[in-house]
Amino acid sequence: MKRNFIGLFFLAFFMGAVHAAEMAPDVLVKETAQDVLAIVKKDKDIQAGSQKKLNDLVEAKVLPHFDFKLMTQYAVGKHWRQATPAQQEALTNEFRTLLVRTYSTSLSAYKNQTIEYKPLKMQPGDTDVTVKTQVVQPGGQPVPIDYSLQKEANGWKVYDVVVDNVSLVTNYRGSFGTEIRQSGIDGLIKTLTEKNQVAAKK
Repeated sequence: MKRNFIGLFFLAFFMGAVHAAEMAPDVLVKETAQDVLAIVKKDKDIQAGSQKKLNDLVEAKVLPHFDFKLMTQYAVGKHWRQATPAQQEALTNEFRTLLVRTYSTSLSAYKNQTIEYKPLKMQPGDTDVTVKTQVVQPGGQPVPIDYSLQKEANGWKVYDVVVDNVSLVTNYRGSFGTEIRQSGIDGLIKTLTEKNQVAAKK
């Protein structure tokens, strides 16, 4: 159930001709979420679960607002320093593909949920903030979704998402660490590659 809602975090970062680099992180989340929810509600292909259209949506509109290298670094944890630049690049690419496929699939679960936004606690000069939201679903409990964002040269970027108190980065860190201890960095790359290849055939 939670997995269906974690995909909604991508909804908050669907961007059109919005100057994201000039926007405060909470404004970025709220304004773009409103745009996306309107589009998803009207798009029959997305509602029907078109994998191609969902993947295209994520690739074109979501990825620019996430720092996948930083996310991968945090997910790999202490083992990141052991990886060569080539291995780091491979890990980032495979992790990105894994997340894109996971969340593009979960986007099709969106029906009549709405997103509520908590007041942003941010001081002047802050470059690392948390935007707190919750997904409200008819007949069910609200699902809290918190976004960790870091200010970079080209705007705010997401580097972690916490869904119902479960961190995306921390969740993967455990399984990644186990794989690396058993098979090394190359073993983890191989495992991620194989998972992505299987998913691509579905």
